[in-house]
Amino acid sequence: METDKNKISEWFYMYSTDIYHYLIYFTGSHDVEDLVQEVFYRAIKGLDSYDGRAVPKTWLFGIARHVGIDEIRKQKRLHLKHTLSFGNEDEPKLDMTPEDLCLISEKQEILYKAILSLKKNYRDVLILRGIKDLTVTEVSDILGWNENKVRITFHRALKALQKVKGRLSQ
Repeated sequence: METDKNKISEWFYMYSTDIYHYLIYFTGSHDVEDLVQEVFYRAIKGLDSYDGRAVPKTWLFGIARHVGIDEIRKQKRLHLKHTLSFGNEDEPKLDMTPEDLCLISEKQEILYKAILSLKKNYRDVLILRGIKDLTVTEVSDILGWNENKVRITFHRALKALQKVKGRLSQ
């Protein structure tokens, strides 16, 4: 076990800068320090699966790639929540003016109307994936669809929602 810790420490000093730069390019963000830590955390957890056939650097870059993909998915979910206007930034705050509160109410009203105007399949998948933040697998189980249908319907529902919101906002 002690040699495993030494191995990871050695790899950290050898490859952390390369992984840091890789994650900057991969995610498009300069704030990747936590992601680098996550890479080495996952490396520690998965060290017993490392068979030594791959060069440690390539093994770590594989982990970094997966960490980057997870981060991009997380950012997409946050962006989606913001797009759907169900984030905390639209919750009333004590220092908001009545005009600000009215604008939030109008935005939410447009969103509700837009969602309700969509066909049932689109509404279902938007609410489950976009608002309730369930995974594709969970949504496929709930709706009795295959995962590919969930992904495709969700993508189409988002496009339809943007179109309807645009018409209602005018």
